[in-house]
Amino acid sequence: MAKEKKTVLVTKQEWLSDDICSMWLKAGSMVSQIRPGQFISVYSCDGSRLLPRPISICQTDKEKEELRIVYRLVGQGTREFSACKPGDSIEILGPLGNGFPQIPPDRTVLLMGGGIGIPPMLELAKSLGCGKTAVLGYRDKLFLNHEFEPCCRVFVATEDGSAGTKGNVLDAVRENGLQADVIMACGPAPMLRAIKLYAQENHIECYLSLEEKMACGIGACLACVCQTKEVDHHSNVHNARICKDGPVFRAEEVEL
Repeated sequence: MAKEKKTVLVTKQEWLSDDICSMWLKAGSMVSQIRPGQFISVYSCDGSRLLPRPISICQTDKEKEELRIVYRLVGQGTREFSACKPGDSIEILGPLGNGFPQIPPDRTVLLMGGGIGIPPMLELAKSLGCGKTAVLGYRDKLFLNHEFEPCCRVFVATEDGSAGTKGNVLDAVRENGLQADVIMACGPAPMLRAIKLYAQENHIECYLSLEEKMACGIGACLACVCQTKEVDHHSNVHNARICKDGPVFRAEEVEL
């Protein structure tokens, strides 16, 4: 799949919470190549910030040739992006990484997202043609949860107990007696570690999208490696490049 660096137009920008923004970009033919779970690198207009910010793709609109990113403000780069208005231009590279696999229609899937790992699960939920349930984990304030509802059942967990199950996504799974043939998840490492163990104990096929700070986004710098069972042919060690070989891996392939 060819990746492309191009200047695109912002078509919509809105705040979903105090520190979460949603941005739609007119990305042309790139949109037709995107698979759920992939990401783009977004470049700053400030020459002092050379490295792009990797941001997962939340949603696509192939008719309008637009893609959507939902991101948290964590520094000056994302703060710059949050100031963009419709009609502004921004430079991106994508689509990058390997996404989630398609699942046969006779199987069922648990989609599990935590925090800023929730956005990439929306495009996946919309694309899968099988039975699916979304379990979304938040610290407190909810975002995007209602956008999952037209295409799947939705359960939420909050750390403070303000909505849904008090606790994490696995607490919600157990509380509601949720079952599936396959788990697909994205979120912070402790969450993914717990999901991997849960899948192993229950003999469930599992795919994990790893969150990691990335530099080049194309696998050249080895700044975002994770430990694997198999030897990586690029580095000849038990590592994989999350940006190039992932971010989606089968759970048993990676050590968390």
